[in-house]
Amino acid sequence: MFPIHRPRRLRQTTQLRRMVREHIVTTSDLIYPLFAVPGEGIAQEVKSMPGVYQLSVDKIVEEAKEVYDLGIPSIILFGIPDNKDVEATGAWHDCGIVQKAATVVKEAVPDLVIIADTCLCEYTSHGHCGYLEVGDLSGRVLNDPTLELLKKTAVSQAKAGADIIAPSGMMDGFVQAIRTGLDEAGFQETPILSYAAKYASAYYGPFRDAAESAPQFGDRRTYQMDPANSREALKEIELDMAEGADMLMIKPALAYMDIIWRVKEATNLPVAAYNVSGEYSMVKAAALNGWIDEQKVVMETLTGFKRSGADLILTYHAKDAARWLQE
Repeated sequence: MFPIHRPRRLRQTTQLRRMVREHIVTTSDLIYPLFAVPGEGIAQEVKSMPGVYQLSVDKIVEEAKEVYDLGIPSIILFGIPDNKDVEATGAWHDCGIVQKAATVVKEAVPDLVIIADTCLCEYTSHGHCGYLEVGDLSGRVLNDPTLELLKKTAVSQAKAGADIIAPSGMMDGFVQAIRTGLDEAGFQETPILSYAAKYASAYYGPFRDAAESAPQFGDRRTYQMDPANSREALKEIELDMAEGADMLMIKPALAYMDIIWRVKEATNLPVAAYNVSGEYSMVKAAALNGWIDEQKVVMETLTGFKRSGADLILTYHAKDAARWLQE
């Protein structure tokens, strides 16, 4: 009889499909981004990211407790300081906003894993990820002097209670510099989650509203990767592994699942995918207009990240996904 092979046999019922499912999203895969701002009692919704808020530290604690109760194991903290300057003082100061949030969250929810985004763009007056030449309006960051700022920032974040350091500026040698700084300060056990392949993407627009980090001039194409390149991503991850990275991140995720796959094939380290703000906002906008089924689209997308090789997923959908997974 023809056909002999009938793959549809294993698709007939819900239970059969569950039994042979290859990739499953769980709450353990999820990391939830949070934006900390100075003040008290503040929960300001980001206009371009419905459901995402800038939160004062007291509200961050409330959110962290909710995240933990939903079974999500980790948050990543971004900060918006009171003042910005060319030294990015708010990034590395012991009283910086991320440092305050990390300390208080760790006291309130000690088992929640706190990742600190280790970058400078939210804290510099010009919005770039490090030092610039005086008078430079192109946005070409001075690489090696910036490494010293990143070392100071990482150490201050670890001292404040951050469990994982996540450098995102795409400076050459930033993993080695941070590893050296952490080790010298006694934080040999603190892992580094490197933004190993971070592309100069148009999908970051809403994040720059949330983090108030848009460059005041120029762009970030001299240090973030060209979206047309894939071999270069492998070069970047090889360098970060050699410098001591413990985990590797690909950012963005949706348009770069081929990169996630290639990186996963090239390493035994855990691979994270950042489901970025533009990806989130497009889904939210379509859902609010009734054009898509939000739950089905989100879960299909997260499953796609897992299928492409992601072990961890940073996503603004994390809380909703955790609730849906409990249904």
